[in-house]
Amino acid sequence: LLALFDGKPLVRRAAERALGSRAANTIVVTGHQRERVRGALSGLDVILADNPDFADGLSSSLKAGIARVSAEAAGAMIVLGDMPGVSSADLDRLIEAFRRSGGRSVVRAAHDGRRGNPVLLPRSLFGAIAHLEGDTGARHLVEAGGLDVVDVEIGKAASVDVDTREAVEGAGGVLQD
Repeated sequence: LLALFDGKPLVRRAAERALGSRAANTIVVTGHQRERVRGALSGLDVILADNPDFADGLSSSLKAGIARVSAEAAGAMIVLGDMPGVSSADLDRLIEAFRRSGGRSVVRAAHDGRRGNPVLLPRSLFGAIAHLEGDTGARHLVEAGGLDVVDVEIGKAASVDVDTREAVEGAGGVLQD
């Protein structure tokens, strides 16, 4: 998350893109290297959600973020911090599809017809998310939930994440100490 892309930490770049979209608020969940990540976000109008249980896996971060979503929000868009190609325009396309569904469908980014990220989850899934455990996200809830799922083609950005040294360097990033 602290690797530099175009001279900027990846987590800041992701937050700026979320802030540049039509999303009502941007919540950033911090865990590993919390203080360094917070420093990289300095000056941005984001809501910070600390996840002291980050080592327990993805579900703990998802729960920490969902817990900070406004009571008035119809849903929450889950934007991973390690996807350098996702743009504000991509996020807006997901938001628009969610609005067209009346805020009741799961909307997820796709690449060549395959599911990817980000994903926009309707409020109706929030209760089930609160009960997730371990290193699991909401994928099985989406697939078993009986909700309509709308895939929005955003191209390669939906499937490129940089969670290894090789992936960071291959995508043009520079790792920091």
